[in-house]
Amino acid sequence: MSPTPLPPRHEPDAPRDLVGIGIGPFNLSLAALAHPLPELDSVFYEQRPGFDWHPGLLIDGATLQVPFLADLVTLADPASPWSFLNYLKDRDRLFPFYFAERFHMQRAEYDAYCRWVAGRLPGLHFGHQVDAVRWNPERTLFEVDFTQLDSEGEAEALGRTYTRNIVLGVGTAPHIPEPLKPLVDAPGVPVIHAADYLAHRERFLTAEHITVIGAGQSGAEVFLDLLRNRPAGREKIHWLARTEAFAPMEYSKLGLEHFTPDYTRYFHALTEPVRDRLVAAQWQLHKGIDADTIAAIHDELYRRTLHGGWPDAVLTPAVTVRTAGRVATTKVELHLEHGQQDARTRLTTDAVVLATGYRERPLGQILAGLDPYLRRDSAKRPRIDDQFRLALDPAVTGRVYVQNAELHTHGVGAPDLGLAAWRSATILNSLTGKDPYPLPRRTAFTTFGLEPQSQVPAARHTAQSLTPLADGR
Repeated sequence: MSPTPLPPRHEPDAPRDLVGIGIGPFNLSLAALAHPLPELDSVFYEQRPGFDWHPGLLIDGATLQVPFLADLVTLADPASPWSFLNYLKDRDRLFPFYFAERFHMQRAEYDAYCRWVAGRLPGLHFGHQVDAVRWNPERTLFEVDFTQLDSEGEAEALGRTYTRNIVLGVGTAPHIPEPLKPLVDAPGVPVIHAADYLAHRERFLTAEHITVIGAGQSGAEVFLDLLRNRPAGREKIHWLARTEAFAPMEYSKLGLEHFTPDYTRYFHALTEPVRDRLVAAQWQLHKGIDADTIAAIHDELYRRTLHGGWPDAVLTPAVTVRTAGRVATTKVELHLEHGQQDARTRLTTDAVVLATGYRERPLGQILAGLDPYLRRDSAKRPRIDDQFRLALDPAVTGRVYVQNAELHTHGVGAPDLGLAAWRSATILNSLTGKDPYPLPRRTAFTTFGLEPQSQVPAARHTAQSLTPLADGR
């Protein structure tokens, strides 16, 4: 049954309890879990005209790297009407999903599920660009200025909302390495980030030679899609990686416990230098390639050797792009360096896909009005407490929460969809001062660190003495 939206509760000009900035999966999770809380008046703004989740990477067959239970709500509230299973029931697809026996949903299906939630939740305002956030000490409220956009993305009206609390969920942005930025900015030869791959796919399939740069999951999926759709023996694809190998993602059961609340709490309690060292060292927990994709790539390459010969595909790890430039108007020349061999060479190509990952969107512009109140660490990054709140001057009585901007304080689980519902529930429990979403005290078999964690519950079962039966019973 479809969830029934609650009627609007907000009085004109009254301050909100919460304003969300950005509507990606994480703030959508928060909005879904906030929906049944009658005491919480919230509104969410997003500058895009509607919800979309990595549309350029919704490649046929590509799946999420987390199970379907890591939807927007289930790991905090399995009975929520906004669950993925309820979405399937509403679409009359519950039995087909059951018989498909799939633990990981396809990316396109996750996007469709999120669109279903976003289209039914009240309080979501797309086409609203937040311009500034300020603290008003006289009213002890935050001021949020926004621009309402028309269907073409042009300014249509200006507005202001007052709120007691804010949650930032502005997501990440595609990362372009410095040596390649001039190529992306100039017209001519197609050089795109993988985030835009599907929009340019047909042009890439007809290119004479293609280079994919980046050995994460996106790079592997783009390479596989290109490989499958290029003529056998005439593939003409280079796949270059900076990493030492085309490495699998850590997916062992105990390895996955790094994506639990237990590890998040442990990581947050470490010192800043230790946290920084760990984040750099743990790339394979979230930046490797899943084993199924690696197997599919090898299977496709092997299939192309069955009638003799090798596919015209070059896969080279441990390579960095030093510089790049255009050759006339039809080709790109990449200057490569192999660190292990201490060797350099050049590669001429007709098209480049940059699977070079994402970076947290900088918060400086949107939080410029709060900058005097922000507390920062030694690297000038915002300090974030264990309830996902920015550390602010005590003069600011309102709270600013963040979602997926806390990698440096909370570890590799920050961008992971599997922790979305738990983080949203943590924020809502903090906001309301109650416990609308009781959270587990223990979530991992691994004990991280030598000191006992206060969150670990006592054993559920204790030995009991037996009472002898009386005679005659």
